[in-house]
Amino acid sequence: MNTDIIQGNWKQFKGKVLTKWGKLTNDEIDQAKGNMEILQGTIQKKYGEAKEQTQEYLSQLSNETGYKFDETEEERRANAR
Repeated sequence: MNTDIIQGNWKQFKGKVLTKWGKLTNDEIDQAKGNMEILQGTIQKKYGEAKEQTQEYLSQLSNETGYKFDETEEERRANAR
């Protein structure tokens, strides 16, 4: 996949995250790039939202924008079976 497309997908995803969770900083989101679990944890810490709700919304954004996260720990375990 073209690097410009990947960067564009990330910027679109990041913008939508900031629209929903405006207390997050650009640095916090950038630190989590590629890792949904880190981003979920940061959102939970600042907003107190449930993991399932956060994961569902981030997955939806991922599908909408075309930005793909690395595998989560749960996915790694399931794929190892």
